[in-house]
Amino acid sequence: MPKEALADRGKTPVFCVLGAGHGGLAMAGHLALMGFTVNLFNRTEERIWAVQQRGGIELDGEIEGFGKLNVITHKIEEAIKDVDVLMVVVPASGHRFMAETCAPFLEDGQIVVLNPGRTLGAIEFKQVLKEKGCAADVIVSEAQTLIYASRVTNPGQAKIFRIKNSVPLASIPSYKIPEVLKVVRKAYPQFAPGTNVFRTSFDNIGAVFHPAITLLNAGWIEDKHDFEFYVQGASASVCRVLEALDAERVAVAAALGINSITAREWLYRAYDATGRNLHEAMMANVGYRGLAAPNTLNVRYLTEDVPMSLVPMASLGEMLGVAVPTIRSIIHLASIIHGSDFWAEGRTVEKLGIAGMSVKALRFLGLGEEVGQ
Repeated sequence: MPKEALADRGKTPVFCVLGAGHGGLAMAGHLALMGFTVNLFNRTEERIWAVQQRGGIELDGEIEGFGKLNVITHKIEEAIKDVDVLMVVVPASGHRFMAETCAPFLEDGQIVVLNPGRTLGAIEFKQVLKEKGCAADVIVSEAQTLIYASRVTNPGQAKIFRIKNSVPLASIPSYKIPEVLKVVRKAYPQFAPGTNVFRTSFDNIGAVFHPAITLLNAGWIEDKHDFEFYVQGASASVCRVLEALDAERVAVAAALGINSITAREWLYRAYDATGRNLHEAMMANVGYRGLAAPNTLNVRYLTEDVPMSLVPMASLGEMLGVAVPTIRSIIHLASIIHGSDFWAEGRTVEKLGIAGMSVKALRFLGLGEEVGQ
C-alpha cells in the first residue's frame, strides 16, 4: 500500500538533489542553508569529491553561506533511501539515465521533480520507470525552467546569480499537482501550478531562441567574436526565423488542445518588453543587454535543446499532422554541424512510447492513465 502522502503528514520534507553541476550544487547548497536535510547524488564520484571533503557546498552571490549536506554519494540506493523529494538537476539528455538508475530503488510516496523537463521530460521519465518494471507509487513532475541562474565557481563552490520569481510546475498525474506544490513550496514558494506536463513542455521558450540564434550566428561564434547573444545575435532577419519556428511550436501545442503563449507574449509577461514583432520586443528587453554569446558551438543550446526540445516538438507535431519545416531545418543543420543525428538521439514519439496515440489518449496520459487507454 502506498504510504501516506507527505502533504497530509505535515512533516518537513527530506530532499535528494540528483546532479552536481551548476544547478545541482546551487540547489543542494541552498536547500541545506534553508534548514532542510539534503542528500546529493552524482553518477561519477570525481565531481563530488570536493563536496565530500568539505561536507557541503559554499555559496555566494544572491545566497551566501555554507550548506552542510547529509549524504554525498555516487551510490543511488544510498542517495534516495527514505527521502521525500528527488530533485533531478541534470541536462535533459540525462533524464533517461536517472530514471533507469532510480527505478529499482524508488519508494512509495516519493516525488520526482525534473528541473527542468525541457519537452516531454516527465513523460519520458514515467515511461522509463514503466519499462523497468518500477512498482513504486511515485509522482513524476517537471518544472518549466530551472529556478536558478548559477555557475560552479570552484570545486564544492557555486554562485547563485538569480532565483526566478515564478516557475510553473506540473505532474503526472495532473490531479496531483496541488499535492506536489504543497510539499515543494515548503522550500520553494516560487513554484506555481502548471496546467499539465504538455503545457510546461510546450511553453519552453528557450527551444525557440537558443538553437536558431546559435546556428544563424555560427560564423561569429567560431571566430570567437564577442557579441550580445540576444541583441546583436537576434537581428531582424534572425527574428523572422524565430517567429516561424515559434508559430510551429504553438501550432503543435494547439493540436494537443494546449493554448501555448507566443514568444512575443512571453517577453511581455517575463520582462514587460513590447513590440510590434518579435525583433522589436527582444530589442526592448533590457534584461538581455550584456548577455554574451557562447564561444563554442559545442554548447547545450544545440546539444540539449535540439534533441530534447525541438525533436519531441517536431516528432509529436508530425504524428498529429502539423507541418514543422522550420523546426526540422534547425534540427538538420544542428546535426550537420555536430556530425550527429540529433533526430536519432532525441525524444521521438517512438522512444517516448507514444507513437500512434490519439490526442485523447495523450491527454489521458497526462492525467496519469495507462498508455493506450
